[in-house]
Amino acid sequence: MSTLLKTAAALAVASTVAVFAGQVQASAFAAWQVSDVPFGDTLNIRKYPSSGSQKQAAYPNGTVLQMTGKCTGGLDLFDITHLPEWKQAQRVRYRWCQVWHDPAQNGQFATGWVYGKYITPY
Repeated sequence: MSTLLKTAAALAVASTVAVFAGQVQASAFAAWQVSDVPFGDTLNIRKYPSSGSQKQAAYPNGTVLQMTGKCTGGLDLFDITHLPEWKQAQRVRYRWCQVWHDPAQNGQFATGWVYGKYITPY
């Protein structure tokens, strides 16, 4: 095979990999929002999936969260996206789900956990 053909083949493979990598990166997070938190209160983001765990941050109703997709009980948010929004919310209602957020708002992102009762698909 000539050098020109090898280069063209390598570029074709590289561009295909780049396209798939872009698709994976674009769907790395599921967008859900804080909802149904009582008036004047905020949703606590916890270090671990427990109400007794260290609080990392708190967000008011309407805040859009970046969810990793992982929830307690083996639920994956990406597996339920085909369901109507009310059914998705029902599935996470009594589970803890993992969030990717910037608790100090300084560019230092970390994972945390929110209680599903207070989030809905965005």
